[in-house]
Amino acid sequence: MDSRNRRDRMQRFADALQGGLVVLSGYKQMQLAGDMAAPFLQEGNMWWLTGIEEPGWKVIIDGTRKKMTLVQPHRTTAQKLFEGGMSVDDARAISGADDVIDENDFEQTLRQLRRSHPLVYTVVDGREYGFVVNPAQQETKAVLDRVFETVTDCGDTLAALRAIKTDDEIAYMKKAAKLTCTAFADVRAKFEAYRYEYEIEADFNASFRRHNARHAYDPIVASGSNAVTLHYGANNCKLPKRGLVLIDIGARVGGYAADVTRTYGINPTNRQRQIHSLVESAQKKIIQLIKPGVEVHDYLLQVDEIMKDTLESAGLLSDRSDEKAYRRYFPHAISHGLGVDVHDSLGKPKTLQPGMVITVEPGIYIEEEGIGVRIEDDILVTAKSHINLTGSLSTSL
Repeated sequence: MDSRNRRDRMQRFADALQGGLVVLSGYKQMQLAGDMAAPFLQEGNMWWLTGIEEPGWKVIIDGTRKKMTLVQPHRTTAQKLFEGGMSVDDARAISGADDVIDENDFEQTLRQLRRSHPLVYTVVDGREYGFVVNPAQQETKAVLDRVFETVTDCGDTLAALRAIKTDDEIAYMKKAAKLTCTAFADVRAKFEAYRYEYEIEADFNASFRRHNARHAYDPIVASGSNAVTLHYGANNCKLPKRGLVLIDIGARVGGYAADVTRTYGINPTNRQRQIHSLVESAQKKIIQLIKPGVEVHDYLLQVDEIMKDTLESAGLLSDRSDEKAYRRYFPHAISHGLGVDVHDSLGKPKTLQPGMVITVEPGIYIEEEGIGVRIEDDILVTAKSHINLTGSLSTSL
């Protein structure tokens, strides 16, 4: 994606905020252990606007002047020696920025901008998900609070812009989907040769790296009862002689993620076949609901009816009004946005709109029977209907 696309995004963002001032922070590098850095993935908004993939950078967008200024992290001689770092020229070329300043000049630059902008926009994601939050956004907000009269969140505005994918973005998502589907098909073709979960993960990793791609998220290869843990990630158990293997894996290509799940069988029982067939049928019905203009609220209500029918057929739900029982066997959302982030925010839309990409991932998880089945595809909403970006990959057992 060239710098012209980045400039176009900046222009659209500035217009949406009616010429306001925006300061966003990329993530900082986090510690893994000792002097080892954890694997780094840039904050989604920062990457979407600038394309900068290195830690510690910030961006200032003066919407009135349509000017983008990057703030380069100050790096010691030792850091430059061991870790390298993006040059000013490369940063400007990737992002389309008008200027690049050192972080030592960051606060002084803000004070100059304060003369014409008493209000500043930023993004601070306060959702912790049980993790230690990357401190970069809070640290930047603390500086903004010192300098400006008012600091306002613009996360929803960015989410709404990012939700509608451009042709270039869709092209990358199609490549990610195709690579992921090819890897799944290759694994499925030699499924009987595997003995351990990690062997399956290894072949996906090799397939992605051969094409200069990586996993978009930590892969899940969950055999047997491991599949009832939604985010199982150990991937180290021996495969059953008779049972199911749930695989949830997606490639990241050009900064955009795929997210695909299939559940395959190894001499499955009749009960396991029944549950898989029911989930497969439900997914096909739910995908057909997707088209532009559908109200999100109505979509979710229709999904609930389909999934309750499914659980009734499985003998798992006797009272459709029993929400606790319903969520016991289908405990997660049917869909989420997909894009730069695997769980991309859609900006709280009322309706599905052309250019949105969402997952459809029904599942049934029966802890007492040790059965977990999920089938997931990536769906692009089009002007008249939808396209299943991962529909080439069979959902069969």
